[in-house]
Amino acid sequence: MKIKEIRHRSIALEGQVSNAVISFAGHDVSLVAVVSDVIRNGKPVVGFGFNSIGRFAQAGILEQRVLPRLLSAPNGTLLDGAGFDCEKVYGAAMRNEKPGGHGDRASAVAATELAFWDLNAKLADEPAYMTIARHFGRVPVLRVPVYAAGGYYYAEDGLGRLQDELRGYADLGFTAFKIKIGGAPLAQDMRRIEAALAICKTGARLAVDANGRFDFDSALACGRAIEPLGLRWFEEIGDPLDFELNKRMSEIYQGAVATGENLFSTQDVRNLLCYAGMRRNQDIFQMDAGLSYGLTEFGRIIALMEAYGFDRRFAYPHGGHLINLHIVCGMGLGGCEAYPSVFQPFGGYSPDCRIDDGFISPGDLPGFGLEAKPGLKPYIDEMAGGTAP
Repeated sequence: MKIKEIRHRSIALEGQVSNAVISFAGHDVSLVAVVSDVIRNGKPVVGFGFNSIGRFAQAGILEQRVLPRLLSAPNGTLLDGAGFDCEKVYGAAMRNEKPGGHGDRASAVAATELAFWDLNAKLADEPAYMTIARHFGRVPVLRVPVYAAGGYYYAEDGLGRLQDELRGYADLGFTAFKIKIGGAPLAQDMRRIEAALAICKTGARLAVDANGRFDFDSALACGRAIEPLGLRWFEEIGDPLDFELNKRMSEIYQGAVATGENLFSTQDVRNLLCYAGMRRNQDIFQMDAGLSYGLTEFGRIIALMEAYGFDRRFAYPHGGHLINLHIVCGMGLGGCEAYPSVFQPFGGYSPDCRIDDGFISPGDLPGFGLEAKPGLKPYIDEMAGGTAP
Protein backbone atom coordinates (compact mmCIF):
# COMPACT_ATOMS: atom_id res chain seq x y z
CA MET A 1 0.00 0.00 0.00
CA LYS A 2 1.27 3.47 -0.85
CA ILE A 3 0.30 7.06 -1.54
CA LYS A 4 -0.37 7.68 -5.22
CA GLU A 5 -0.96 11.41 -4.95
CA ILE A 6 -1.80 14.18 -2.47
CA ARG A 7 -4.03 16.94 -3.77
CA HIS A 8 -5.09 20.17 -2.14
CA ARG A 9 -7.16 23.22 -2.84
CA SER A 10 -8.18 26.40 -1.05
CA ILE A 11 -11.92 26.85 -0.50
CA ALA A 12 -13.46 30.18 0.52
CA LEU A 13 -15.66 30.37 3.59
CA GLU A 14 -19.15 31.66 2.93
CA GLY A 15 -20.57 34.60 4.84
CA GLN A 16 -19.67 38.14 5.81
CA VAL A 17 -19.51 37.89 9.60
CA SER A 18 -17.15 39.54 12.08
CA ASN A 19 -16.01 38.97 15.62
CA ALA A 20 -14.40 41.50 17.94
CA VAL A 21 -11.07 41.38 16.09
CA ILE A 22 -11.49 40.33 12.45
CA SER A 23 -13.87 39.99 9.53
CA PHE A 24 -14.08 36.52 8.00
CA ALA A 25 -14.66 37.91 4.54
CA GLY A 26 -11.80 36.56 2.44
CA HIS A 27 -10.99 33.68 4.78
CA ASP A 28 -10.43 30.26 3.27
CA VAL A 29 -9.55 26.70 4.29
CA SER A 30 -7.17 24.07 2.88
CA LEU A 31 -8.86 20.81 1.88
CA VAL A 32 -6.37 17.95 1.40
CA ALA A 33 -6.98 14.64 -0.40
CA VAL A 34 -4.62 11.68 0.12
CA VAL A 35 -5.10 9.21 -2.72
CA SER A 36 -4.07 5.63 -1.94
CA ASP A 37 -3.42 2.77 -4.36
CA VAL A 38 -6.15 0.69 -2.69
CA ILE A 39 -9.07 0.21 -5.10
CA ARG A 40 -12.62 -0.38 -3.90
CA ASN A 41 -15.70 -0.39 -6.11
CA GLY A 42 -13.42 0.52 -9.00
CA LYS A 43 -12.11 3.70 -7.34
CA PRO A 44 -9.07 4.52 -5.17
CA VAL A 45 -9.69 4.98 -1.45
CA VAL A 46 -9.13 8.67 -0.67
CA GLY A 47 -8.73 10.34 2.73
CA PHE A 48 -9.79 13.97 3.26
CA GLY A 49 -8.81 16.49 5.91
CA PHE A 50 -8.86 20.25 6.41
CA ASN A 51 -7.22 22.74 8.72
CA SER A 52 -10.28 23.88 10.70
CA ILE A 53 -11.93 27.31 10.66
CA GLY A 54 -10.68 30.73 11.66
CA ARG A 55 -7.25 30.81 10.04
CA PHE A 56 -6.31 30.83 6.36
CA ALA A 57 -5.62 28.16 3.77
CA GLN A 58 -1.97 27.10 3.60
CA ALA A 59 -1.33 26.40 -0.08
CA GLY A 60 2.26 27.64 -0.02
CA ILE A 61 3.43 25.60 2.97
CA LEU A 62 1.62 22.53 1.67
CA GLU A 63 3.03 22.84 -1.84
CA GLN A 64 6.59 23.78 -0.96
CA ARG A 65 7.28 21.87 2.27
CA VAL A 66 4.76 19.42 3.68
CA LEU A 67 3.56 17.46 0.66
CA PRO A 68 6.96 17.00 -1.06
CA ARG A 69 8.35 15.48 2.15
CA LEU A 70 5.53 12.95 2.38
CA LEU A 71 5.61 12.06 -1.30
CA SER A 72 9.37 11.49 -1.17
CA ALA A 73 9.19 9.16 1.85
CA PRO A 74 10.51 5.68 0.90
CA ASN A 75 7.85 3.06 0.20
CA GLY A 76 6.56 1.44 3.36
CA THR A 77 8.09 3.88 5.84
CA LEU A 78 4.75 5.53 6.66
CA LEU A 79 2.81 2.29 7.11
CA ASP A 80 1.64 0.54 10.24
CA GLY A 81 -0.27 -2.72 9.88
CA ALA A 82 -3.34 -2.25 7.71
CA GLY A 83 -3.01 1.51 7.40
CA PHE A 84 -0.76 4.52 7.76
CA ASP A 85 1.08 5.42 10.96
CA CYS A 86 0.04 9.03 11.62
CA GLU A 87 2.97 9.54 14.01
CA LYS A 88 5.29 8.72 11.11
CA VAL A 89 3.25 10.95 8.81
CA TYR A 90 3.66 13.81 11.28
CA GLY A 91 7.40 13.15 11.56
CA ALA A 92 7.89 13.12 7.79
CA ALA A 93 5.82 16.31 7.34
CA MET A 94 7.96 18.10 9.94
CA ARG A 95 11.35 17.03 8.61
CA ASN A 96 13.87 19.92 8.71
CA GLU A 97 11.48 22.17 10.62
CA LYS A 98 12.99 24.03 13.58
CA PRO A 99 11.37 23.93 17.03
CA GLY A 100 8.99 26.78 17.79
CA GLY A 101 7.22 28.88 15.22
CA HIS A 102 3.89 27.18 15.83
CA GLY A 103 1.87 29.25 13.39
CA ASP A 104 0.61 28.59 9.89
CA ARG A 105 2.68 25.42 9.44
CA ALA A 106 0.66 23.85 12.28
CA SER A 107 -2.47 24.23 10.13
CA ALA A 108 -0.79 22.89 7.01
CA VAL A 109 0.49 19.77 8.77
CA ALA A 110 -2.88 19.30 10.49
CA ALA A 111 -4.89 19.34 7.27
CA THR A 112 -2.64 16.66 5.84
CA GLU A 113 -2.31 14.47 8.94
CA LEU A 114 -6.08 14.47 9.49
CA ALA A 115 -6.59 13.26 5.92
CA PHE A 116 -4.57 10.17 6.86
CA TRP A 117 -6.89 9.49 9.81
CA ASP A 118 -9.83 9.68 7.41
CA LEU A 119 -8.02 7.33 5.04
CA ASN A 120 -7.22 4.83 7.81
CA ALA A 121 -10.87 4.75 8.92
CA LYS A 122 -12.00 4.17 5.34
CA LEU A 123 -9.46 1.38 4.90
CA ALA A 124 -10.93 -0.21 8.05
CA ASP A 125 -14.47 0.51 6.73
CA GLU A 126 -15.53 2.25 9.94
CA PRO A 127 -16.38 5.75 11.21
CA ALA A 128 -13.35 7.75 12.26
CA TYR A 129 -14.41 7.89 15.92
CA MET A 130 -13.92 4.10 16.10
CA THR A 131 -10.43 4.32 14.58
CA ILE A 132 -9.55 7.15 16.97
CA ALA A 133 -10.92 5.37 20.04
CA ARG A 134 -9.00 2.19 19.27
CA HIS A 135 -5.76 4.09 18.69
CA PHE A 136 -6.01 5.93 22.02
CA GLY A 137 -7.30 2.96 24.00
CA ARG A 138 -10.71 4.49 24.64
CA VAL A 139 -14.32 3.35 24.42
CA PRO A 140 -16.10 5.66 21.96
CA VAL A 141 -18.92 7.85 23.23
CA LEU A 142 -21.77 7.99 20.73
CA ARG A 143 -23.77 10.87 22.19
CA VAL A 144 -21.96 14.01 23.35
CA PRO A 145 -23.00 17.53 24.41
CA VAL A 146 -23.00 20.17 21.68
CA TYR A 147 -23.53 23.93 21.67
CA ALA A 148 -24.40 26.29 18.83
CA ALA A 149 -21.81 29.01 18.20
CA GLY A 150 -23.05 32.14 16.50
CA GLY A 151 -24.05 35.63 17.52
CA TYR A 152 -21.48 37.28 15.26
CA TYR A 153 -21.51 40.95 14.28
CA TYR A 154 -23.19 41.67 10.96
CA ALA A 155 -23.19 44.78 8.79
CA GLU A 156 -26.94 44.95 9.25
CA ASP A 157 -27.47 43.80 12.80
CA GLY A 158 -29.92 44.12 15.62
CA LEU A 159 -31.22 42.43 18.72
CA GLY A 160 -34.14 40.94 16.81
CA ARG A 161 -31.82 39.31 14.30
CA LEU A 162 -29.73 37.84 17.13
CA GLN A 163 -32.79 36.44 18.88
CA ASP A 164 -34.13 34.94 15.66
CA GLU A 165 -30.77 33.25 15.11
CA LEU A 166 -30.79 31.65 18.55
CA ARG A 167 -34.41 30.57 18.18
CA GLY A 168 -33.43 28.84 14.97
CA TYR A 169 -30.68 26.94 16.77
CA ALA A 170 -33.12 25.91 19.49
CA ASP A 171 -35.49 24.61 16.82
CA LEU A 172 -32.64 22.39 15.55
CA GLY A 173 -32.26 20.77 18.98
CA PHE A 174 -29.54 22.91 20.57
CA THR A 175 -29.95 23.90 24.22
CA ALA A 176 -26.65 25.78 24.74
CA PHE A 177 -25.33 28.74 22.77
CA LYS A 178 -22.38 31.13 22.37
CA ILE A 179 -22.32 34.70 21.10
CA LYS A 180 -19.58 37.23 20.39
CA ILE A 181 -18.70 40.22 22.53
CA GLY A 182 -15.93 42.81 22.50
CA GLY A 183 -16.75 44.21 19.08
CA ALA A 184 -19.04 46.91 20.45
CA PRO A 185 -19.08 49.17 23.51
CA LEU A 186 -19.77 47.28 26.73
CA ALA A 187 -23.24 48.76 27.16
CA GLN A 188 -24.22 47.59 23.67
CA ASP A 189 -22.75 44.14 24.26
CA MET A 190 -24.70 43.87 27.50
CA ARG A 191 -27.90 44.55 25.57
CA ARG A 192 -26.94 41.75 23.17
CA ILE A 193 -26.30 39.40 26.10
CA GLU A 194 -29.63 40.31 27.70
CA ALA A 195 -31.42 39.70 24.38
CA ALA A 196 -29.74 36.30 24.11
CA LEU A 197 -30.68 35.42 27.70
CA ALA A 198 -34.31 36.11 26.86
CA ILE A 199 -34.07 33.12 24.50
CA CYS A 200 -31.71 30.93 26.57
CA LYS A 201 -33.68 31.53 29.79
CA THR A 202 -30.59 30.94 31.97
CA GLY A 203 -26.97 32.05 31.93
CA ALA A 204 -25.87 28.44 32.29
CA ARG A 205 -26.86 27.95 28.65
CA LEU A 206 -25.02 30.98 27.24
CA ALA A 207 -21.28 31.49 26.75
CA VAL A 208 -19.63 34.70 25.50
CA ASP A 209 -16.48 34.98 23.40
CA ALA A 210 -14.27 38.10 23.19
CA ASN A 211 -11.82 36.54 20.70
CA GLY A 212 -8.80 37.93 22.54
CA ARG A 213 -9.91 41.55 22.27
CA PHE A 214 -9.56 42.82 25.84
CA ASP A 215 -6.67 44.26 27.80
CA PHE A 216 -6.85 43.79 31.55
CA ASP A 217 -8.88 46.91 32.33
CA SER A 218 -11.55 46.22 29.69
CA ALA A 219 -11.60 42.52 30.61
CA LEU A 220 -12.16 43.44 34.25
CA ALA A 221 -14.98 45.82 33.38
CA CYS A 222 -16.67 43.20 31.26
CA GLY A 223 -16.11 40.46 33.83
CA ARG A 224 -17.71 42.55 36.58
CA ALA A 225 -20.70 43.27 34.35
CA ILE A 226 -21.36 39.67 33.34
CA GLU A 227 -20.41 37.81 36.52
CA PRO A 228 -23.87 38.17 38.15
CA LEU A 229 -25.43 36.53 35.06
CA GLY A 230 -23.88 33.12 35.77
CA LEU A 231 -22.83 32.57 32.17
CA ARG A 232 -21.55 29.22 30.95
CA TRP A 233 -18.09 30.64 30.30
CA PHE A 234 -16.13 33.78 29.34
CA GLU A 235 -13.98 32.84 26.34
CA GLU A 236 -10.69 34.18 24.93
CA ILE A 237 -10.64 37.14 27.29
CA GLY A 238 -7.32 38.56 26.07
CA ASP A 239 -4.47 37.70 23.77
CA PRO A 240 -4.16 33.87 23.78
CA LEU A 241 -0.49 34.04 24.81
CA ASP A 242 -1.06 36.56 27.59
CA PHE A 243 -1.13 33.96 30.33
CA GLU A 244 -0.66 36.60 33.01
CA LEU A 245 -3.88 38.37 31.98
CA ASN A 246 -5.76 35.07 32.03
CA LYS A 247 -4.35 34.29 35.47
CA ARG A 248 -5.30 37.68 36.90
CA MET A 249 -8.83 37.34 35.55
CA SER A 250 -9.24 33.80 36.87
CA GLU A 251 -8.33 35.11 40.34
CA ILE A 252 -11.05 37.78 40.14
CA TYR A 253 -13.79 36.43 37.86
CA GLN A 254 -15.70 33.65 39.63
CA GLY A 255 -17.27 32.12 36.53
CA ALA A 256 -15.57 29.70 34.16
CA VAL A 257 -13.10 30.97 31.57
CA ALA A 258 -12.33 29.22 28.29
CA THR A 259 -9.25 29.41 26.08
CA GLY A 260 -6.78 27.39 24.03
CA GLU A 261 -8.08 27.51 20.47
CA ASN A 262 -5.13 29.65 19.39
CA LEU A 263 -2.47 27.45 20.98
CA PHE A 264 -0.92 25.14 18.42
CA SER A 265 1.50 22.85 20.26
CA THR A 266 2.13 20.81 23.37
CA GLN A 267 4.66 23.42 24.50
CA ASP A 268 2.10 26.23 24.26
CA VAL A 269 -0.42 24.23 26.25
CA ARG A 270 2.16 23.37 28.92
CA ASN A 271 2.68 27.10 29.45
CA LEU A 272 -1.09 27.57 29.66
CA LEU A 273 -1.34 24.86 32.30
CA CYS A 274 1.57 26.24 34.30
CA TYR A 275 1.06 29.99 34.12
CA ALA A 276 -2.51 30.95 33.12
CA GLY A 277 -4.32 30.17 36.36
CA MET A 278 -6.65 27.59 34.80
CA ARG A 279 -8.85 26.04 37.49
CA ARG A 280 -9.44 22.29 37.59
CA ASN A 281 -13.02 21.08 37.10
CA GLN A 282 -14.16 24.58 36.16
CA ASP A 283 -12.34 26.17 33.22
CA ILE A 284 -12.65 25.02 29.61
CA PHE A 285 -9.91 24.03 27.14
CA GLN A 286 -10.56 24.57 23.42
CA MET A 287 -7.46 23.34 21.60
CA ASP A 288 -8.24 22.24 18.04
CA ALA A 289 -6.45 19.40 16.23
CA GLY A 290 -7.02 21.14 12.89
CA LEU A 291 -4.93 24.09 14.05
CA SER A 292 -2.30 22.18 16.05
CA TYR A 293 -0.51 19.76 13.73
CA GLY A 294 -3.34 17.21 13.69
CA LEU A 295 -4.54 14.44 15.95
CA THR A 296 -1.09 13.09 16.79
CA GLU A 297 -0.10 16.34 18.53
CA PHE A 298 -3.61 16.80 19.88
CA GLY A 299 -3.38 13.42 21.59
CA ARG A 300 -0.20 14.56 23.31
CA ILE A 301 -1.97 17.75 24.39
CA ILE A 302 -4.82 15.84 26.03
CA ALA A 303 -2.32 13.51 27.74
CA LEU A 304 -0.47 16.57 29.04
CA MET A 305 -3.68 18.05 30.44
CA GLU A 306 -4.31 14.86 32.37
CA ALA A 307 -0.71 14.72 33.60
CA TYR A 308 -1.29 18.15 35.15
CA GLY A 309 -4.47 16.97 36.85
CA PHE A 310 -7.06 18.35 34.42
CA ASP A 311 -10.04 16.24 33.32
CA ARG A 312 -10.40 15.67 29.57
CA ARG A 313 -14.14 16.20 29.98
CA PHE A 314 -13.34 19.93 30.23
CA ALA A 315 -11.93 19.89 26.68
CA TYR A 316 -14.38 21.32 24.13
CA PRO A 317 -12.42 21.65 20.87
CA HIS A 318 -12.89 24.79 18.81
CA GLY A 319 -14.02 24.35 15.23
CA GLY A 320 -17.67 23.37 15.01
CA HIS A 321 -17.27 20.72 12.30
CA LEU A 322 -17.41 16.98 11.57
CA ILE A 323 -13.74 16.19 12.18
CA ASN A 324 -13.86 17.48 15.74
CA LEU A 325 -17.13 15.66 16.39
CA HIS A 326 -15.38 12.36 15.66
CA ILE A 327 -12.39 13.39 17.78
CA VAL A 328 -14.63 14.24 20.75
CA CYS A 329 -16.52 10.95 20.45
CA GLY A 330 -13.37 8.88 19.95
CA MET A 331 -11.36 10.47 22.77
CA GLY A 332 -14.16 10.94 25.30
CA LEU A 333 -13.88 14.72 25.55
CA GLY A 334 -16.39 17.07 27.12
CA GLY A 335 -18.35 18.14 24.07
CA CYS A 336 -18.48 19.87 20.71
CA GLU A 337 -18.91 23.28 19.23
CA ALA A 338 -21.18 23.62 16.19
CA TYR A 339 -21.52 26.29 13.51
CA PRO A 340 -25.04 25.62 12.20
CA SER A 341 -25.33 28.73 10.02
CA VAL A 342 -21.85 30.17 9.44
CA PHE A 343 -18.53 29.16 7.89
CA GLN A 344 -19.97 26.95 5.19
CA PRO A 345 -19.18 24.59 3.56
CA PHE A 346 -17.09 23.37 6.52
CA GLY A 347 -19.08 24.56 9.55
CA GLY A 348 -21.74 22.43 11.15
CA TYR A 349 -22.62 18.80 10.64
CA SER A 350 -24.10 16.53 8.00
CA PRO A 351 -27.77 15.46 7.94
CA ASP A 352 -26.90 11.98 9.25
CA CYS A 353 -25.67 13.49 12.55
CA ARG A 354 -28.52 13.47 15.04
CA ILE A 355 -29.02 16.48 17.35
CA ASP A 356 -31.47 16.01 20.20
CA ASP A 357 -31.93 17.94 23.44
CA GLY A 358 -28.44 19.43 23.35
CA PHE A 359 -26.61 16.24 22.39
CA ILE A 360 -25.23 15.08 19.05
CA SER A 361 -24.48 11.65 17.64
CA PRO A 362 -22.16 11.10 14.64
CA GLY A 363 -23.17 9.31 11.47
CA ASP A 364 -21.99 5.86 10.48
CA LEU A 365 -20.19 6.57 7.19
CA PRO A 366 -16.56 5.41 6.99
CA GLY A 367 -14.05 8.11 7.91
CA PHE A 368 -15.09 11.57 9.06
CA GLY A 369 -18.15 11.46 6.81
CA LEU A 370 -17.26 14.69 5.01
CA GLU A 371 -18.83 13.30 1.84
CA ALA A 372 -22.24 13.51 3.54
CA LYS A 373 -22.01 17.28 3.96
CA PRO A 374 -23.95 18.67 0.98
CA GLY A 375 -21.97 21.90 0.55
CA LEU A 376 -18.63 20.12 0.78
CA LYS A 377 -19.44 17.10 -1.38
CA PRO A 378 -18.92 18.83 -4.77
CA TYR A 379 -15.35 19.76 -3.82
CA ILE A 380 -14.66 16.26 -2.51
CA ASP A 381 -16.07 14.66 -5.65
CA GLU A 382 -13.93 16.95 -7.78
CA MET A 383 -10.74 16.22 -5.85
CA ALA A 384 -11.40 12.47 -5.66
CA GLY A 385 -11.86 12.48 -9.41
CA GLY A 386 -8.48 14.03 -9.97
CA THR A 387 -9.54 17.47 -11.20
CA ALA A 388 -6.65 19.86 -10.69
CA PRO A 389 -7.22 22.40 -7.87
